[in-house]
Amino acid sequence: MAESTTISNTENLMKYMDLDQKGYTMAEYIWIDGRNGVRSKTKTLDKPCKDVKELSEWNFDGSSCGQAPSGNSDVYLRPVSIYPDPFRRGDNILVLCECWDHDGTPNKFNYRHEAARLMNANSKQEPWFGLEQEYTLLGLDGRPYGWPRGGFPAPQGPYYCGIGTGKVYCRDIVEAHYKACLYAGIKISGINAEVMPGQWEFQVGPCEGIELGDHLWMARALLHRVAEEFGVIITFAPKPIQGDWNGAGLHTNVSTADMRKDNGLKTIESMMGKLEKRHVEHMEVYGEGNAERMTGEHETASMDKFSWGIADRGASVRIPRQCAAAGKGYFEDRRPASNADPYRITGMMMETMFGGLPDEKMSK
Repeated sequence: MAESTTISNTENLMKYMDLDQKGYTMAEYIWIDGRNGVRSKTKTLDKPCKDVKELSEWNFDGSSCGQAPSGNSDVYLRPVSIYPDPFRRGDNILVLCECWDHDGTPNKFNYRHEAARLMNANSKQEPWFGLEQEYTLLGLDGRPYGWPRGGFPAPQGPYYCGIGTGKVYCRDIVEAHYKACLYAGIKISGINAEVMPGQWEFQVGPCEGIELGDHLWMARALLHRVAEEFGVIITFAPKPIQGDWNGAGLHTNVSTADMRKDNGLKTIESMMGKLEKRHVEHMEVYGEGNAERMTGEHETASMDKFSWGIADRGASVRIPRQCAAAGKGYFEDRRPASNADPYRITGMMMETMFGGLPDEKMSK
């Protein structure tokens, strides 16, 4: 018997992972639930799948996921993209899905659908996004992993991009997640230890259009799955520990074709006025509990006031110095919290920069 009920017994599991599947394939359907988390279940396919269009819709109990009432609980899964499965390997796949209601309309927590409409309508703008996902590793006691019981580690300073015992914690989880993402074809572009001990960051992008949201959500799902094997909890809470400790954000880097052209800095600067006008609307979709993080301290701006500047990490939006010097490039929106939905972030960004869309006509 395993001694732990929370840590996977990987050594025992591996005895079964190479068993012949007799030509069948496992497809793990993954979706975003009504609590801003990820769920999954697996079905057997009678042959390998190479195109998402080959996959059928499926359904689940939405009342158990915060997405539907118990009296009308069926919610439907529509596959939108597939990825090689880094855990089962072989021809097995991970399937990212949108959630739809029985009447043929998007589930109320399906933010991907509207974001995809905005991306498609403005595809000529060639929007590139790169998101920096910060997160914190927790033990089963709810405290950051590696922190002393009943106490606190030394003050912030040596942990950011740190190397060495006592400076970083759970690097094995971070490395395993990095490799799993690369195997799955996720456009993960880097990792680093963050300012608070027990806190890390991975970056996804640049991705064009809706691909960013897809890849970030899949990277989150893979992170939770990897952490299962170590008995560690992943939290995307924007302020997991109160006091003189950094919070966690989801800094959003944005670039369009015009911003990348010579003199694109003028386009970037013109967007600052648009972002300022809709500051309140952006903050409404930039994550739960963000006010605890955005205090004007710990490399954050004020929650209530928009600001921007060159190389200013205390501003709402930062224009990197190298972009200002080159006269083109991108800007970084530093307001989103680590638990924000990337579909809502990028969709709102497109709406603010290029205008909204008329309501979609759907037959119910």
